[in-house]
Amino acid sequence: MVTDPGPWKKDGHRLIMTPSCEVTPKSITPAFYRELDQEYGGFAGHSLIAVNDFEEDWSTWEMHPKGDEVVCLISGEIDFVFSVSGQEEVHHVSEPGTMIVVPKGIWHTARTKTKASLIFVTPGEGTLNAEKPGA
Repeated sequence: MVTDPGPWKKDGHRLIMTPSCEVTPKSITPAFYRELDQEYGGFAGHSLIAVNDFEEDWSTWEMHPKGDEVVCLISGEIDFVFSVSGQEEVHHVSEPGTMIVVPKGIWHTARTKTKASLIFVTPGEGTLNAEKPGA
């Protein structure tokens, strides 16, 4: 059981969900992602819960090999772009409360239409980032 239920602000913390669905808040530091791997055994079976704001297109693509990612739009408008068999699929998200599922193993990026705020539930183990899908 979490010892301090919060509240936790998006600019200072992320939440870590363990394989047994227990949640631990973690402060954001410059070494945040490296610490996740060290403190949580390579992040195996864990999910990262975060709220992020975007004013610009993502500069990279990413892929989560260990599970589906769930994203919920809080405000704004954004396109999620999936790379499927070398082709781009665009999934437009513009209504607050709308959720999208990024399937396991699919390279994806996002293009903003307006400033957007989103909630992410990400299976972090083995996440890859690249300038181009699959690079």
